[in-house]
Amino acid sequence: MSLLPSATEIVCALGLEDRLVGISHSCDYPQSIVDRPRLSRPRAKLDGLSSGEIDEAIRAALRDYGSVYEIDLDRLAAVEADLVLTQGICDVCAVPESQLVAAIDPTLKGGPLFRVGTEILSLDAHDLSAIFQSIRDVGCATGTSDRAERLIRDMQRRIDAVRTRVAGRVRPRVLALEWLDPPYVPGHWVPELIEAAGGELLAGTARRPSYRMEWTELRALEPEVVLIMPCGFGLWEARREAERYASELRRLGGRVQWLDASAYFSRSGPRVVDGLELLESAIFSM
Repeated sequence: MSLLPSATEIVCALGLEDRLVGISHSCDYPQSIVDRPRLSRPRAKLDGLSSGEIDEAIRAALRDYGSVYEIDLDRLAAVEADLVLTQGICDVCAVPESQLVAAIDPTLKGGPLFRVGTEILSLDAHDLSAIFQSIRDVGCATGTSDRAERLIRDMQRRIDAVRTRVAGRVRPRVLALEWLDPPYVPGHWVPELIEAAGGELLAGTARRPSYRMEWTELRALEPEVVLIMPCGFGLWEARREAERYASELRRLGGRVQWLDASAYFSRSGPRVVDGLELLESAIFSM
């Protein structure tokens, strides 16, 4: 079972879709897995809300409940998983390992909720090398290490190809926004992707969490390209957010591009390489 969309994508990329017995509320790729039992749900309805409204709802859930998501323990017990995939990198993006462990009475392990010997594997990627390691870890836990290494080699080949194409080009000044209300600049693997795609990232730190900046600070950066990539938002939602904050974005200067963060940037799985190839196009498109 997978409580993390990127883990679900890794499982399927390794050819293990038929073994997947349960998924999280936000697992949506590949399309063929969306009928699996869903083992988590957000405490508040977030569909259609602006980034500011989502920020308020998440803060309220953390204040009132101590967590953003609920775990369906009855369904969790029913799927009888041998391997549970979760994460510890962010309490907001997906169900964290700490919540899973806290929700389960330790005396029940090996009983109604887990089979004897059930393994909990936490995938905590903060950069590209750790994404590769997550794929290796899932491969090792499922007996598909050879497939995992082939997948990693293919991802590395595509990354190298992008680096080769942009080598020697003048690097545009890039501002990436992973949230708009309040504004956040990127962390973890996204700065690596922007650098590999040929951009000069003006704010954000690789291998560290995203962090907040003020609009006045962002204007002083004078970007040439502004990437709108709100965490967990699809392409249409990112465009809607860009339209909501159009006046602030105009003051930044630069060419605005909106991107499908949910598919290609928010998840630490195989599709980050698709995201890298999209970034190359977005940064250098005229």
